[in-house]
Amino acid sequence: MSTAAETGSIAAVRPARRTLRPIAAFVGAALAFVGVTFAAGAPSPLFVLYQQQWGFPDWVLTVAFAIYAITLLVTLLIAGSLSDHIGRRPVLIGALALEIVSMVLFLFARDIGWIIVARAVQGVATGAATGTFTASIVELAPQRHKKLGAVIGGTAPIGGIALGALVTGIAVQFTAQPTLLIFTALALVFVAGIFVVAWSAETVESRPGAVRSLIPRLNVPRAARREFTGSIPVLAATWMLAGLFLGLAPSIVHGVFHIDSGLVNGLIVALQPAVGAVVGFLLSRVPARLAMITGMAAVIVGVVLATVAIAGGVLWLLFVAAVFGGAGFGAAFSSSLRILAPLAPNDQRAELFAAVFLVNYLAYGVPALVAGELIGIVGLLPSVIGYAVAIAAVGVVALVTQLALARTDRASRAAGPAIAATVVAAASRCPRAAAD
Repeated sequence: MSTAAETGSIAAVRPARRTLRPIAAFVGAALAFVGVTFAAGAPSPLFVLYQQQWGFPDWVLTVAFAIYAITLLVTLLIAGSLSDHIGRRPVLIGALALEIVSMVLFLFARDIGWIIVARAVQGVATGAATGTFTASIVELAPQRHKKLGAVIGGTAPIGGIALGALVTGIAVQFTAQPTLLIFTALALVFVAGIFVVAWSAETVESRPGAVRSLIPRLNVPRAARREFTGSIPVLAATWMLAGLFLGLAPSIVHGVFHIDSGLVNGLIVALQPAVGAVVGFLLSRVPARLAMITGMAAVIVGVVLATVAIAGGVLWLLFVAAVFGGAGFGAAFSSSLRILAPLAPNDQRAELFAAVFLVNYLAYGVPALVAGELIGIVGLLPSVIGYAVAIAAVGVVALVTQLALARTDRASRAAGPAIAATVVAAASRCPRAAAD
């Protein structure tokens, strides 16, 4: 394994040409990643506007939301570890180019079919970019900011989605051509991102196996498997919650509260991930296991409040639920990345993050798609309440799992000194063996 893989430093991978300074590359990559996730959240407040213009049913709206997650999942399975073999730069440049294509499709959309295609292309781009950007940001971070790199990797996905939903909601409310404004600006951001990536140092060396890595598979480094398995219910509960607010909140606001406002849609969609991003940063110094347990408790509280708000038609309580749920999301998800990131070397880190985001987007897209299909059968209110109950159930499993892991951690720490004392005592009784 290369020195770069062992130390997490980019110094050992010698660029053949002048590149950006490490801090500039780190900041530029982080901003480009935020742009990708901003674009993921941007269409949500526009979906209701499209529905009013083109007159399609609610279940089609859910398909337009879910197709993004499905294509993203397929891409993660196929290309999640590709950058570990050919390098971060080629994958990121290709992903950002596809983001530009999807923005153009949004700009020229004439019916919901165009939107579905645009979201599908965007899903492929985001699937290629997500794990690779997360790994790249950790690797590009100057040595004293490695922890910050992991925190950004955990908060950028939700923070960018929040910004995208909020800014687009404001544009819908106060501008005449929100689609032109948002998607043109994003296309320009992605052009700038391509230049940043192209002039950044490569953080991994090329190695054989690129074609073989395209065979769909899920592989987690051995050292990370225990924590990854324990984090699965955490990832599932938090991202199911994100799917509830991002995928169904505009329909809830329209169908339950009878409000048609781009600003309200943007706020309700943005609040949960925005709070999550802030809390993820604020708790970055709190022990990760403690933050994860606290976060899961907050997720459960948020889901219960959301259920009461939707069933009772209390809009302000839905905003309170978004705050609790968002705080739980930020604490739990960012903490899971803080635990997992150090457990993989550079040349396996993108593969690990691909597995993480595969779980995330399965939880994000599939339940929302099922709920959308059920809307046409049993109605909006029963479908949404059933979805919330499912999130709460997974959240309880996650909380119990993390409490068990915390007990195991404490037992291991307590056993460590006792084992060391036993070894020292044995060595003192056998000086010749100790000398050998």
